[in-house]
Amino acid sequence: MARPPSLNAYLHFECVARRGSLSRAAEELSVSPSAVSQQIRQLEEQMGVKLFRRQGRALRLTLEGEQLFRASSGAIRMLRDAQAQLGQSRDARRVNLRVTPSFGVRWLGPRLSRFVMKYPDWDLRVDAAPDPSDFEREIMDLDIRYGIGGWQSYPERAVLDDCVLPLCSPDYLASLPESPEERLDAARLIDSARALCQWDMWLWRMGLTTASNRKSILMDRSSMALQLALDGAGVCLESLALAASEVETGALVPVTPHLPVLRFPAYWVLSPERNLSRRAVRLFLDWLAGEGTEHEETLRRIVVAHGLRMETIDVGDWFVSGPDS
Repeated sequence: MARPPSLNAYLHFECVARRGSLSRAAEELSVSPSAVSQQIRQLEEQMGVKLFRRQGRALRLTLEGEQLFRASSGAIRMLRDAQAQLGQSRDARRVNLRVTPSFGVRWLGPRLSRFVMKYPDWDLRVDAAPDPSDFEREIMDLDIRYGIGGWQSYPERAVLDDCVLPLCSPDYLASLPESPEERLDAARLIDSARALCQWDMWLWRMGLTTASNRKSILMDRSSMALQLALDGAGVCLESLALAASEVETGALVPVTPHLPVLRFPAYWVLSPERNLSRRAVRLFLDWLAGEGTEHEETLRRIVVAHGLRMETIDVGDWFVSGPDS
């Protein structure tokens, strides 16, 4: 008699079916893509059917896969609900939070120790992922997203602004021409693929041009772009929300202080109304607001120290049209 598939195989299958990708499922499950692939292959062999078909880069369920997904997702949801009920007293003092990776590493992470010290008996779970939470399928209280807002599914509130300007290391700045107008033409420009404000848009809106054969680097995340700038590889167009500490210590310096720092709401908290009634969630949001106020004080010090000028912009006006529109 064939051994029935393990629960772990069903968990891997459900995650792949829900996320539509081996790599995204592996990220959620904290395992390697090859481990996920092996579980799916073993499940298909034990079932004697194909559960997925490849369509481009995405995986699509077969008819048999859809039938199994309906059954497995329902069973897994029942197990999670039971777990939630069993741990209700413990969960009352737990905050489950998802954040975008760069924000989690560079802004929230260094501050979380203060939350833990203020509430030492509380549990905190932080998940750093680029994809928004599915509050109907996941045990998640809050999600801090990066973007222009307008998420229709859940209530949202702005918690932090982007304050965007060109930054580089002091040594790299010393290697550039003295004239501010010539610096960017000679610099290697570092872009972040996920940033709202990128070099082409910023240069166009500032009325600046650079050489058509300019040197450039494109990184996947802001944290990587900032690290390259810290290492002296070029000039990044990044936010003081993520780089305030390095600018205040002088590890990064503004390249064009005569041009305005562009400010706009960019970090938002999303949460269903039902979660906002939890005391743990309300206290975390209050703590987060206090950290935001302290961050504003840091920004004011930076503006004064470097003689910068803030310009608050309408995100829609800036990003709806551009040089290619």
